[in-house]
Parts: sequence; C-alpha cells; structure tokens
Amino acid sequence: MNAVPRNLAVLADALAQAGPEGRGALWQLAEQGRELDANLVRLPPDAEVGEHRENTLDVLLVVLAGSGTIGTGTTALPLAPTTVTWLPRTSRRSVQAGPEGLAYLTVHRRRPGLTIGSAPPRARVPEAEGGEAPCALDRVCPECGRLAEGRAPKFCAECGERLGGR
Repeated sequence: MNAVPRNLAVLADALAQAGPEGRGALWQLAEQGRELDANLVRLPPDAEVGEHRENTLDVLLVVLAGSGTIGTGTTALPLAPTTVTWLPRTSRRSVQAGPEGLAYLTVHRRRPGLTIGSAPPRARVPEAEGGEAPCALDRVCPECGRLAEGRAPKFCAECGERLGGR
C-alpha cells in the first residue's frame, strides 16, 4: 500500500473549537504506522510546565499563538508566534505562558510502544537501602496519564496539567 500525503488538521480550527478555556493537549497526531508524534498544547495565561528533562527525544516546539518563555536553567528564551525552538534531548527546560496564554505545537520522534517480553535483570539493591518504593500516583497526569519526571514536578511535561497534590 502506498502512503498518500493528506491534511490532518487546521490547528487554528482546533484552537477555536477548544474555546478560550481549552487547555492542555488539544490535538494529537494519531495516525497508524507513524514515526512522529505531534501535540497541539495550550497553556492558560501565566500557567507553566515545570522544569523537566526529556532524556530520549529531541523536541521541536513551534509557537502558534500567545507568548511566553522557555527556561533553560541559565536563561529564559522568549516565545512569540512563529518562534521555532529546538529542545535537545537531556536538556532541562520549563515553559511559562505570558499574560494572554500560549499555544504551541510539539513534534518529536515517536516513542517505541510497550512490548511484552522478559524483564531486564534487576540490579542487586544493598540491604541498607531496602523497603518499599514510594507511591508515584501523585506524579501521574490526570489529563494524559504520563508519569512526570523530576524531584517535585508540579505540572505535566506533556500537556501542562497541574499534577494532583502539588
């Protein structure tokens, strides 16, 4: 079967359909067999996606509407419509929306799907470090289900939703 290019969405329409209160991931690339992932994300005025690091994937962020900044740990990069920002894997970043909010598209290589197979061998844990692992339920995003990384995340790195209990 030959692949055929096609239009998937008009992002201005997706933003308009979500209305001014629409927030988080408003549109996602969902085509079968794709090698890319893309998300249209809207943050309300002055909202933030807390500092986090993507260890596996480079991410391209394209601002569609509004303004804000990307914190890098050492500086704040300004964001405005048509700004294209490369977020290299392993880089630390946070996103802060400006007073009118921020709408942006992220694009990155698709993560490999989960497979059923043998678990990798576990490293031996010294006896002094025994005990149960803490519950991570407060780090699971109620909007998209992603597990947040970092020591004390307040917002989901994927969709910007505030994490429960933070």
